[in-house]
Parts: sequence; C-alpha cells; structure tokens
Amino acid sequence: MIPPWRRTGTGLDLSVRVTPNAGVTRIDGIETRDDGTTVLRVRVTAVPDKGKANKAVVALVAATFDLSKSAVTLTSGETARFKRFHLEGSPDRLSAKAKKLFQSDA
Repeated sequence: MIPPWRRTGTGLDLSVRVTPNAGVTRIDGIETRDDGTTVLRVRVTAVPDKGKANKAVVALVAATFDLSKSAVTLTSGETARFKRFHLEGSPDRLSAKAKKLFQSDA
C-alpha cells in the first residue's frame, strides 16, 4: 500500500479525507479508496463554514506532527472533503513521524 503522504524537498504532502461536524476531533487512520489510493481519515467537530473545518484540520495535523500551525498549508480541496496539505519541515523527520504514527495502518 502506498501511504497517503509524499516526501518533497521542503517537507511532506499529505492527502486527507475530512469529516466535518463530527462528534470528536481525531485522526482515524489510513483509508484505502476504491481507486486504490490512500488518504488519512480525519474527523473534526468544526462546521464546514467559512474555513472553520479547514482551520481545525490544520491545528490537528500540526499538533500530530509537532509543527506550528503556520507550517501546515492547505494546497488543494478548500471546499472538498478530499484535501491536500503541505507540511513544512524536514522530510526525513516528518516521514519517519508519519510511519511511526500510522505503522499499524501502512
């Protein structure tokens, strides 16, 4: 299985499926889609209104990867459930952290 992250020269690109307005804010793990691609499933309690859910996902991803919120950028999917984020930092450290966090899934 190919993980939902990809190393770049400046960090990590992360594919995410967001469920807004959930009962709890958490990362559920890796999900394989029908086309064989993988995404990180994320639930946030924030509503999808005026970017509130996107901000909640940024905060959750930043906390999970020990980054500042300014190091996590939404690169595509602003109004979609499927989004891509760029995590700014050491590609080695970030990919090792992702593997450690989700090793049972990936």
